[in-house]
Amino acid sequence: MNEIEEVFIETNEIKLHTIIVGSGEPLILLHGFPEFWYCWSKVIPFLKDDFKLVIPDMRGYNLSDKPEGVENYKAEILVEDIKGLCESLNLGRFNLAGHDWGGAVAWIFAEKYSELLKKLIILNAPHHKIFQKVLRTDKEQQKASNYMFEFLKPNSEKFIIENDYKALKEAVFTKSFTDFDKEKYIEAWSQPGAIVGGVNYYRAITSFNEWKGIIETPTLVLWGMNDIALRPQLLEGLSDYVKDLRIERNEESSHWITHDAPEFVSSKIREFIQS
Repeated sequence: MNEIEEVFIETNEIKLHTIIVGSGEPLILLHGFPEFWYCWSKVIPFLKDDFKLVIPDMRGYNLSDKPEGVENYKAEILVEDIKGLCESLNLGRFNLAGHDWGGAVAWIFAEKYSELLKKLIILNAPHHKIFQKVLRTDKEQQKASNYMFEFLKPNSEKFIIENDYKALKEAVFTKSFTDFDKEKYIEAWSQPGAIVGGVNYYRAITSFNEWKGIIETPTLVLWGMNDIALRPQLLEGLSDYVKDLRIERNEESSHWITHDAPEFVSSKIREFIQS
């Protein structure tokens, strides 16, 4: 970890705090909620010798800019952040991986800017068209998504912050998280505006009707099967939207697959990109 470069990249009228490490063809790694670049920390040692890793704090998180207003967190804006990041670093065509909300952004990026991508890797992040359908019809997923509906309520961030982030700690910190990991997460959550910024991703959700959901980029989906928030049935029907699809399941991992199974994640990513 001493080899990392820490920079602030100007993109889409904001600055993204970004970690750059390693050498080789570029691979951008996007985190989800309520994470930050550090969610990839256990994966970095396995990938840095093969890839140039570009790992931003997405807008609203940790040390990146946190513009006020829900309208600043719409999917189409988040996608432009990543395009600008690529252009600022002159990456050319690159590989893109995203976990959770980072995966949601990656799905849409791949549809809009397929010409910029070599390979797409999704980790425990549902395809938006499938998620909408399952959320309408599947009672198990409806129950699992209750937290999302809570986030849509006014001032819901207060519940997340109260009692020293008790709710987040219970939801996120599996046995795979060390005390040091927990300290880093709490530090990131404590950045002014960070919790509101993360919750705004949910508040800015649209119907996605403007997106067809068709993915031309070769895609690897990694899924921790013990995810209590995003159920395995979200994998069903993916081949209807993704033309070149590979799915790899990890039976032991929770939603926090980069912490629970970093060697699995790293080996599958390397194998997929280099194949």
